[in-house]
Amino acid sequence: MRTVCTYFLITLFCFARAAFSQEIVMGLSKNEIGITAFFDGSEIMVFGAVKATEELTLNEPLGVVVAIASPRQAVMVRRKEKKFGIWVNVDSVEIDLAPSFYAVATTGPLSQLLDTVEDLRHSISVERMIRSVGAPMSVDDPVAFTKAIIRIRQDQGLYQTLPGAVTLQDNTLFSTSVTLPANLVEGAYTARIFLTQDGKVLAQQETKIDVRKVGIERWLYNLAHQRPATYGLLSLAIAIFAGWSAAAVFRVIRT
Repeated sequence: MRTVCTYFLITLFCFARAAFSQEIVMGLSKNEIGITAFFDGSEIMVFGAVKATEELTLNEPLGVVVAIASPRQAVMVRRKEKKFGIWVNVDSVEIDLAPSFYAVATTGPLSQLLDTVEDLRHSISVERMIRSVGAPMSVDDPVAFTKAIIRIRQDQGLYQTLPGAVTLQDNTLFSTSVTLPANLVEGAYTARIFLTQDGKVLAQQETKIDVRKVGIERWLYNLAHQRPATYGLLSLAIAIFAGWSAAAVFRVIRT
């Protein structure tokens, strides 16, 4: 009950701010996500309000697009073929920029809310969020590598396209929820809101979501990157102790 009341009050506050200064405002149910040993995913509620301005055509329906993305990084994609009974790498292409997680939730089909030029300008669709240039001349079909990484990450739940997942009430209040999987990569995630009409972006808003390892996971991560020698010795000691313990337990069972 408290969560519902909080959501209602924040939404009213967003609407009040919109009425004075902005065309669209947004709020998140959480701005920080801690990854622990028992982390099995998280759900983020995105909500906000739209202000009607002179730029809006009342006869045309409004659209809202919510996009949440991890930091983009370079990814090497390889193609394998079976030769002499063994799978070997035959081609490889480095994707210059690709998010490890990306979700797009909309009030309807994205192709109806956004035209090609606006998608290219704002990089909203999954295909536009991935940047791949300068593929080797020896690769016949570099576009297939981009399609492959999209297909693989969609199967893993890392790339999500959610048409109709955003509810828009009276062209004013909107809300949706996005599920983040357990295999998140830490970093500063970006949440973007786009207000569209007749295929054009009328307004947008952006904020950050901090995804970080916490607790023992953070300590081990820092140890591995800041003191790799100590981390290696600690790992070796744990492996030796685990082997000795297993052998001792096995001897006790045999006797």
